[in-house]
Amino acid sequence: MTFHKEGYPTLAFIIIVISIINAITHFLFGEYSLVIGFGYILSTFLFIVVVQFFRKPSKTIEINGNQILSPCDGKIVVIEEVLEDEVLNEKRRQISIFMSPINVHNNLYPIGGKLNFYKYHPGKFLVAWHPKSSTENERTTAVVEDSKGRSVLFRRIAGALARRIVFYGQEGDAVTQGEECGFIKFGSRVDLFIPLDAKVKINLEEKVVGGKTVIAEFS
Repeated sequence: MTFHKEGYPTLAFIIIVISIINAITHFLFGEYSLVIGFGYILSTFLFIVVVQFFRKPSKTIEINGNQILSPCDGKIVVIEEVLEDEVLNEKRRQISIFMSPINVHNNLYPIGGKLNFYKYHPGKFLVAWHPKSSTENERTTAVVEDSKGRSVLFRRIAGALARRIVFYGQEGDAVTQGEECGFIKFGSRVDLFIPLDAKVKINLEEKVVGGKTVIAEFS
């Protein structure tokens, strides 16, 4: 288990906040041990929250070109047929994964191949499960196509708490299944758009693990 690089600025900020809280507490309430103790408890809580949010577990990922792996940790909240009209302009199976603040938030490529498309969209910060969050929230869209011409579009959507979506790839990059593609801070959602003939291997409300859980298999 390691600490993700995206968390260092937040961790530095929290350490400064903790230092200020404790300094003020000691200055104003130095004679009250209960208040001092509460300040320490609050400081410890804030520190633990940040550390657990930006944790980055070590994973051994088994690459399989016929499988679509989960791009993140979370829970399946949508499985439905939709028209993907931003890039592909065709019907696809949408599989949405909700990431709560306690989930690991680094994101992985669901398949390997070539990054054919990437776009960042500024937007709102509706709660991640809101029906309009996939079209109105801040989000990124990426499409990876494998050597057999099979493609997966995945859209990373900011939630009510998320205020930064980081993406590491560029159009034209060769990417590996399970390779880290980015990070979303503080609660969010990832939508996968897979071919209709791909065999779905998960169910609604099922918890998934990024780079481990098989979302679907190509036909």
